[in-house]
Amino acid sequence: MTKQRLMGMAGAAGLVAAGLVAAGAGPGVAAVQRGGVVRGGVVRTDAGLVGSKAVGDALVYDGIPYAAPPVGALRWKAPQPVRPWSGVRESKPGNVCAQQANAEVPDGSTSEDCLYLNVTTPKKPAGTPRAVVVWIHGGGFFSGAGSSYEASKFAARGDVVVVTVNYRLGIFGFFGYPGLPGSGTFGLQDQQAALRWVQRNAPAFGGDPRNVTIAGESAGGMSVCTQLTSPTAKGLFAKAIMQSGSCAFDWARNSQYPGQTADSPWIPVSRVQRNGREWAAAKDCTTLECLRTLKADALVDDQLQFTQIGYGGTPVVPLAPAKAMRAGLFHRVPMISGNNHDEANAWLSAFGEIKDYPALVRNIVGAAKAPEVLRHYPEDRYESPAAAWGAVTTDRLWSCSQVATDQQAAREVPVYAYEFADKHSPIAAPGLGAAHAMELPYLFRLGGHDFPMSETQQLLSNQMIDYWTAFARTGDPNGPDRPRWSATGVQHVKGLSLAPTDQGGIQRVDLTAEHQCAFWNALR
Repeated sequence: MTKQRLMGMAGAAGLVAAGLVAAGAGPGVAAVQRGGVVRGGVVRTDAGLVGSKAVGDALVYDGIPYAAPPVGALRWKAPQPVRPWSGVRESKPGNVCAQQANAEVPDGSTSEDCLYLNVTTPKKPAGTPRAVVVWIHGGGFFSGAGSSYEASKFAARGDVVVVTVNYRLGIFGFFGYPGLPGSGTFGLQDQQAALRWVQRNAPAFGGDPRNVTIAGESAGGMSVCTQLTSPTAKGLFAKAIMQSGSCAFDWARNSQYPGQTADSPWIPVSRVQRNGREWAAAKDCTTLECLRTLKADALVDDQLQFTQIGYGGTPVVPLAPAKAMRAGLFHRVPMISGNNHDEANAWLSAFGEIKDYPALVRNIVGAAKAPEVLRHYPEDRYESPAAAWGAVTTDRLWSCSQVATDQQAAREVPVYAYEFADKHSPIAAPGLGAAHAMELPYLFRLGGHDFPMSETQQLLSNQMIDYWTAFARTGDPNGPDRPRWSATGVQHVKGLSLAPTDQGGIQRVDLTAEHQCAFWNALR
């Protein structure tokens, strides 16, 4: 996806001349009084002044550093305080964290100086402090950027402050090595540093630090769930939203592409460190001092070797999040949690033209269990072998793992479960249905783009934003002009199916039954 940079509309020559704004300061700057009182789209953070730009009915403060650049001796260390600056920082996206070229970041990045966040606020003045939503992007822990999620509609319509965050990815964020403190958790530590920044600075943007919701999709949803179980995240948020990512997520062998090994996004830190030691030996660079001198572009080549979070032996993730949730060791905050109806269809292309559906089932569950799966998911029930395979992998990998986390959380806190079910998302390829990530343009302008939506899709977008932001404000997603959403029980996870009115509209759904989770639990 091509990222569109939103450009400002006006300069600040008068303030530059007065010595109150740095040369090159960006648009949206109107007036800054001496003595620290800030007006006219300029905000004083704890490290310096930041300017804004107008986007729709919102003000956007892009590219605010929340930690020092983790370069040189700070590579693979906990995030450190940012150095204060003089003048007003221009509102423009910060560097994207180092990653290989991908659809979201076509040119890739080799920048380690990337710990930036973006703040979006409604233009209209706040009568009382606003709820804050901190968005953690997805991308498999190896790609993505906070600046890809333009939140002007979400903030203005929902009357909330939105903060989107970069965090270290891949080998830069989840590397481990024997004796290296924080092995496998640097990206998570970045997220917590951003949340601490929000605690200190939310009031400057009209936000309420006591009313922070962490939200994320895919790896972002898994990050949210990990933070729910992290002792060092205590007190940093009051609510949580997990989209297509939970503490119970794992993948079976051959489930997302042929030859895949069964595994999880979370592995013991000892394994992370062993992987790091083997990688360093192959580089003939076996001390941390040596490893910190390696060029970033050389590390990016091995980005995908370190995409799993380390747990155990670290205060950030002392237990596997799935185990912590089962034991009830998580922060007691209300949650929204859900998936997309056809989640795993996003990986169908990896299997080419599917002609032997039973063989794929045998490859994922083994010959002994395959007949049971084929009885529950008979090929003739679906329009194609690919559709049958998509149903199997959606339920096994995505839906039932989310349901498991929902059940564990619902014993202690309100959990509002959902399923996104629009089969014709504006970013969906024909035939994919409500696949992974297809809900995102209903909440954000991805890459700054307005994707074309029908009238019924636009209504659904408005309703989803209203649900999400009412929850952020009050802990209850309900309000006018949308069906009631009840918190789920424990035995059967029930919630809302979110579809446009021409596809049945928003309806109640039993997610445990629809995705055959009792069957999958017994099969394991």
